[in-house]
Amino acid sequence: MNIKTTIGWIGLGRMGIPMSKRLMDEGYPVMVYNRTKGKEEAFTESLFSISSSPAEILKKNEVVVVMVSDDKAIQDIFTGPFGLLSTGVSGKIIINMSTISPDVSKEMALLCNKQGIHYLDAPVSGSVKQAETGTLVVMAGGEEDAFQKVRPILNHLSKLAIRVGANGAGNNAKLAVNTLLGIMSQGLAEVVLFAQQNGIQTEDLLNIINNSAMGNVYLKIKGDAILNDNFQAAFALKHIAKDLRLAKQSGLKSPLGTTILKTFQEAEAEYGEEDIIAVIKKLEKE
Repeated sequence: MNIKTTIGWIGLGRMGIPMSKRLMDEGYPVMVYNRTKGKEEAFTESLFSISSSPAEILKKNEVVVVMVSDDKAIQDIFTGPFGLLSTGVSGKIIINMSTISPDVSKEMALLCNKQGIHYLDAPVSGSVKQAETGTLVVMAGGEEDAFQKVRPILNHLSKLAIRVGANGAGNNAKLAVNTLLGIMSQGLAEVVLFAQQNGIQTEDLLNIINNSAMGNVYLKIKGDAILNDNFQAAFALKHIAKDLRLAKQSGLKSPLGTTILKTFQEAEAEYGEEDIIAVIKKLEKE
């Protein structure tokens, strides 16, 4: 697809805003829609056009990207009274970049295919900074031909866009990645608390970790967050709790997976709106 491909974007959350703006900056005509009104105001002075419904988005654009929070939002956007599939339109491509249940993704793919619409599940790994800089990782499930057609779009959003299988595979890959994210987050929190209990300064411990073979960008960022007592959400704890529940539904039953699911679910009520590393606050109370 060339630079003139028209794109409809549904979902103007923390990730959706910078991602859609990147596409506009690359010269794509972008039309936006958000279920909660008000966020479109940030686009009124830009070159974006604003849509009144998902149905209009699909009618007026060749490619539609969906980036929302959960299964219910997806079902509303696809099958609601003014949803994407209420139009009867065919021949379009929908890229669902939301982290949702693989089963719901397969259901939406089946409905799209019956209507002659190509569907890709293509969730991303990365946070707001990566969305702003176009360095996300995209893992896609769906037809190879559809993936190749939209690959130029995905390349503007990511440093890696990879097709991992049929519909649902992208969502399962994302749940695997986020399971590791949960394990790393709880692991970091636990060792920081263990070190503190034994008289080791957190700054010293993190300096050791960051200069060892275990050091990586994620542990550095979350270690700095602990040091600075900064739990403003880059990736909200409630989202990892949701993703771990989805992973369990898809068959996750390993010892570590089961443990972190329990921890984050218990932490969600009090710390759900804070960053994932706020799990350390929950563990401190045990």
